[in-house]
Amino acid sequence: MKDELIPIAVGITGHRNLSFADEGALKAAVGKELNNLKELYPASPLVLLTSLAEGGDLLCADCARELGIPLSVALPYEKEAYIKNYSEEDKARFNAHFAAAAEVFDVPEIEARRSGEDEYDYWFRQAGIYVAEHSQIQIALWDGCRPKTAHGCGTAEAVDFSLNGSFSPKGRLPICSSENNLVIHVMTPREAGKESGAVSYLGNKDKVFKILKDTDDFNKAASGKSGSSPELIPGRQDEDETIDRLETLYSAADSLSLDNASLYKKVLAYLALASTAIAAAFLLYDEANLTGMLIVCGIMLILAFVILRFAKKSDCHRKYIEYRVLAESLRVQIFLRYAGLAVNAAELFTWSEREESAWVMDALCALHIGSSPSKAHDIKDCWIEDQKQYHEKAQQKTGLELKKNNGILNAALILSIVVYAAALIFEITCGGMLSAPAVQLSGIDGWRTAIKILLGLLSVATLFMANYYGKQSLTRKASDHGKMKDFYAAMAGMLERNGQTEEILLRLAKEELIENGNWCSYQRDNAPDFNL
Repeated sequence: MKDELIPIAVGITGHRNLSFADEGALKAAVGKELNNLKELYPASPLVLLTSLAEGGDLLCADCARELGIPLSVALPYEKEAYIKNYSEEDKARFNAHFAAAAEVFDVPEIEARRSGEDEYDYWFRQAGIYVAEHSQIQIALWDGCRPKTAHGCGTAEAVDFSLNGSFSPKGRLPICSSENNLVIHVMTPREAGKESGAVSYLGNKDKVFKILKDTDDFNKAASGKSGSSPELIPGRQDEDETIDRLETLYSAADSLSLDNASLYKKVLAYLALASTAIAAAFLLYDEANLTGMLIVCGIMLILAFVILRFAKKSDCHRKYIEYRVLAESLRVQIFLRYAGLAVNAAELFTWSEREESAWVMDALCALHIGSSPSKAHDIKDCWIEDQKQYHEKAQQKTGLELKKNNGILNAALILSIVVYAAALIFEITCGGMLSAPAVQLSGIDGWRTAIKILLGLLSVATLFMANYYGKQSLTRKASDHGKMKDFYAAMAGMLERNGQTEEILLRLAKEELIENGNWCSYQRDNAPDFNL
């Protein structure tokens, strides 16, 4: 099951020439940091992302192997040419790690090549960028000196890739920043005899550790979850293990989101009932002098407090939203890969999504490690037609719920008007509102109290029903489903006319992610609360 969870990818960069005298201290520092990550995030599989360069990379690979951490090897270029200048000892170490690696793949071109740029340096730079973009943590065996050039390929540049996104990917903006990437700097002096192995953290440590904690929480829940979502690509024949892994994660995320949505709606309902009960009890105490209602008020207040504490502890509202973000992002990633496009869905996130769902973005980057898709498949039926039908059915279902809820609210409003009219007639005919009472009624104060209580209860019930249904944003949901249904119909026409182009695939992916981001924005405002 560990292979079917979100990995915490630890990228490696380091100087190639290490002093033999420093290797013991460096290895001890790296091993300690890797063990610390394993202890902090026990539900999450660690993977070491490395190019197995001489020096720092091989030393960290040795540590990982001793700790049972698998390697993902991102090669800058063909193996034999890559290691031809290694020492015999380092060649043996490289070959041992290469043979035992969980996966080995060639890094893609991320930046456009500059005129006259050395091929060796260019591919080493692409490898450094790839490691930075696909890891949540980077261990840097580094002397701390800043980059000497703007287009270098060394350790200093690799640290800058992680913390500042100081590279220029083709057709997009960098994902990396100090807000979602942490560099563990292991002091590695160039000269022997200087202090080595001291560790410092570069970047927003608290924020990145929160990202990793959210990832670990999901993995903990997903490891015991058997997803029941239907296959996204029914009848798929190819043997793409990456899609298999992503579909398993999608099913778990989808199921966990639905579980938390159910819990969240129950919390809203219980809070609405508790609020209504408190208001009703207070009315009975105030108008009917039923002192026992004070006890009911107290019990309901305690109950509401317990429900709010439970909602906060379970974190069901946030998990409902963010696990849905993860599920939808994974679905987009699966379809892009199935269509043959080697694009990381995280690269298509809006700025708001990057800020609000940073752990999901980092998770997609870690899950995107590996070889590019080898085949392109037709996605019209499994993506466009399926989603068009889904949004059409969802629009109808949400419309029925909205109609039913509006009917309940309208009925409550009409009943309130009827009771108000009855109260007015009562006061005119029996209460002497305009003149002497036309009807003499004994116990008039009791009747008046009953009418006051009934009016109050109806007003309170209407208010809390409106609050409960309002937090479900049914009007906005119905509208969004209608827009997306029309969008997929339009995309089906474009696909028919133009064929399955990269532009259409990217447009599909971006629109889905934007729609999901819009959904998140209004759902985040609907957190459980308690108002009287």
